[in-house]
Amino acid sequence: MRVVVQRVARAAVSRIDAAAEPAAERRIGVGLVLLAGFQPTDDDAVVAWMAEKILGLRIFPDDAGAMNRSVVDCWGEILVVPNFTVYGDAAKGRRPSFTAAAPPADAARCFEAFVAALRRGPLRVEAGFFQAHMHVDLTNDGPVTLILEKERA
Repeated sequence: MRVVVQRVARAAVSRIDAAAEPAAERRIGVGLVLLAGFQPTDDDAVVAWMAEKILGLRIFPDDAGAMNRSVVDCWGEILVVPNFTVYGDAAKGRRPSFTAAAPPADAARCFEAFVAALRRGPLRVEAGFFQAHMHVDLTNDGPVTLILEKERA
């Protein structure tokens, strides 16, 4: 599992084919945007580890300006966006390969499990739209951007 974590002042994700779903936009205020990708070997243990890691990740400033607070500590919000392209490999040629990404059915199961694990925490969690064309709008705060990865043990 690979997640691009961005600390944001605000963010939104919109589904482009809005006619397909009544709630075509999700918004958050201060918090985290998570671009989440999955690989075929990901399981519930990997997903749970990643959710716990992100909820406890200390990347928000304390009163002295040091990154000592988690999204939970500052009562932030989370926007999770499914993104198979985080497993894109562009080492060869000009067109990325996505063979390391999980097939859609497996990725959908992992994405739902990841969102559910994050929602077991005390924060508001919004989710993007699986297998949909989306626009993501965010204001990166800092900027602070990290890439987290967990392989099945």
